[in-house]
Amino acid sequence: MAVLRKYDWIFALITIFFCVSSFSNGANDVANSYATSVAARTIPMWVAGILAACTEFIGAVAMGSRVTQTIKSGIIDIARFKGNPGTFMLAMACAEAGSATWLAIATSLSFPVSTTQCVIGALIGVGFASQANVHWEWKKGSVSQVAASWGISPAIAAGFSAIVFLTIKFGILKRADPLKWGLRLIPVYLATTAAILAVFIIDEAPSASLEKLGAKAVGIALGVWAGVFLISLVFFMPYFHRRLVVRDRRIRMYHVILGPLLLKEDPPLFLPGREDEITRLDGDLPAEEKAEIGINGPAELPASTSDLKANPLNDIEAGAPAAELNAINPSTVTPDALNDTNAVKAGIKRRPTPEERFLAPTAHLPPFHPRRIWSFILYGFLHGVTVEVVNFHGDKLKDIHAKAEHYDPRVEDLWTFCQVVSAMLMSIAHGANDVSNAVGPWSATYETWQSSMVVEKSSVPTWMLVVAGLLLGLGFWFYGYNIVRQLGNNITHMSPTRGFSIEIGAAVTVLLASELSLPVSTTQCLTGAAVVVALMNFSPGALNIRAVLWIFSGWILTLPIAGLIAGLMMLMALNTPHF
Repeated sequence: MAVLRKYDWIFALITIFFCVSSFSNGANDVANSYATSVAARTIPMWVAGILAACTEFIGAVAMGSRVTQTIKSGIIDIARFKGNPGTFMLAMACAEAGSATWLAIATSLSFPVSTTQCVIGALIGVGFASQANVHWEWKKGSVSQVAASWGISPAIAAGFSAIVFLTIKFGILKRADPLKWGLRLIPVYLATTAAILAVFIIDEAPSASLEKLGAKAVGIALGVWAGVFLISLVFFMPYFHRRLVVRDRRIRMYHVILGPLLLKEDPPLFLPGREDEITRLDGDLPAEEKAEIGINGPAELPASTSDLKANPLNDIEAGAPAAELNAINPSTVTPDALNDTNAVKAGIKRRPTPEERFLAPTAHLPPFHPRRIWSFILYGFLHGVTVEVVNFHGDKLKDIHAKAEHYDPRVEDLWTFCQVVSAMLMSIAHGANDVSNAVGPWSATYETWQSSMVVEKSSVPTWMLVVAGLLLGLGFWFYGYNIVRQLGNNITHMSPTRGFSIEIGAAVTVLLASELSLPVSTTQCLTGAAVVVALMNFSPGALNIRAVLWIFSGWILTLPIAGLIAGLMMLMALNTPHF
């Protein structure tokens, strides 16, 4: 039972703002983890939504508490509030409100901002308003150290990503027979990615750490590496051979479990795909985008539009990532589609919008008809994961994509599994690092509300991490598309090899920061990695400078605006007239 019952209203308010903050955090920062995978067409948006819900939850619950302590007591001196628990609760509520307000506004404006900066800026604003000392000095968890990490972490992430991509580029993609070298080396990359994931899970697990396990941790990491390497040889290599060398159109991802049986001349495929289906290799551009930027590649394309198979209107993501090319069907073309000149020129129907997919078929029915109500439910639940976020528009962006190097899509296809694993690793890292942004002030308020004392350090209840993890996943599912669209193909042409390099470099950086209890910005890590990987084209024109400047301007605005909102709210609350 709470001791400070007269301040129940403060805890109720901060809980509401906490939900808004966590939801917006998911809509903004979780998009960082999967934007490159979706942009590279490795996974469709709805799959990214499911993976995000799982990985963010794991990262938040299993690894989030350590960073939370820094956010809660490392920015301002809470000794100022000793003996005034109600004022401390009010300060944390204003910080949560300021952070949540700006984060929601920024997300709606497609600003991929740093949620870490939102909370820290809000705490600084509250500190000024309440005349609490702000920890500017250089010490663990202080503002200066955290601010320094915002510059250092993107540079480190950029360095890791550049090294990874250059090894792929010159070791595989630029060689005379890239597919042969890709098939030889992909087991190494798969095993290494899995080993990195294992190391950080071991380190962040509550039962043990790397220091305690010592040599056992090394043995576990090497064991995971060897195990995944063996699995790759037995299961993935036959699958890749069947898909990319034999070019069997019947093969599907779930056939990977057949392993060596896929090496037979006529393997026993269960639920095979149709042999006459025209599919696109992951990492290859759709035909309309190839036509727009004027490139050609070895991808398998139909000879005429009559060979193209139309998908039903309500097929989510139309079978992406190996999306089928759809012929224009006069009976299904909408006025908007007719105005899409690029689609008409390419002989390809654009993907229907969620409104056309879910609402249009029942628009003629009465408002309370069961089918129409169901269509509104589907629209509300699936809109965020069926809206178009991949295709690029505008001549300027098409020129940028054309200047980027385009590699053999068969080799790019090899990296789809690696990219999915690296995206999951990035998401777990985000859950561990960024759950503190919303939970820190909320847990501090809850602890004070329960005990009527202001304490500098306390354990974060597991149920708070669970709630935060769930809200992060929901935020991405319903509104993450707004930031995925901004961070995906808008910076440079994204492919599985580029996306993998960006994600693995940023993930390692964020997880290292979490180990050091530094709440770095995942947005800044990924952006720094993306910029450097774009520069690895060795053509400045392959980088969208305007998009980078737009993102950078959001970073500049975030800390002062969040601090101003929180500080003004705190000032008004402290100086409100009363009877």
